[in-house]
Amino acid sequence: MSNCQLYLLTPPQLNPEKFKPLLVEALEAGPIAAVQLRLKNVTDLEICQAIEILKPVVQERDIAFILNDRPDLAKKFECDGVHIGMEDMPIQQARQIVGDHLQLGVSCYDSKDLAMQAGESGADYIAYGAFFPSPTKNTEIRTPVELLKWWSELMELPVVAIGGITPENCKPLVKAGADFLAVINAVWGHAEGPAQGIKEMLKSINEAEQE
Repeated sequence: MSNCQLYLLTPPQLNPEKFKPLLVEALEAGPIAAVQLRLKNVTDLEICQAIEILKPVVQERDIAFILNDRPDLAKKFECDGVHIGMEDMPIQQARQIVGDHLQLGVSCYDSKDLAMQAGESGADYIAYGAFFPSPTKNTEIRTPVELLKWWSELMELPVVAIGGITPENCKPLVKAGADFLAVINAVWGHAEGPAQGIKEMLKSINEAEQE
């Protein structure tokens, strides 16, 4: 079994200056592979300001800084990668915009076909989900855990599991072969703060890998 790592997503709305110390707290709490800036219903200016304030915090710790939805801004601001949904734009177009050196991740929901297409079109990783009901994204999709197992046994391309993932429910995903667990509310919504959220997630991952 490959070692599963944490992939941290930001809340969909945030004030970058106020959020910055919370992000630092989370990143200092344990190993994190990537942070995705995932803002919804905001202006381009707000996205750019958030990148300028938060990107250095992430990159100076040797953690990948991924931007959601916007290959153009990911390239302009020298992010480490971009993540797109299949309905956002064709993968080849996104790859053309960001070039070869930025990571390109693609949401594939619960579809084997989309995942295969993403792999063939040059994605660096795919994301499956939602696996559980999510407080941050209302979706009808419930991806079966077996899909993770199928992908990880057949494919070399890394797979991210996303959607309502918590320390309490993540172990089957780790055991099924998820390379990364994408977390939002389990960290930012934790009653004792983001550091505790990170620690509990890492503890559950570690336990699942030992079982």
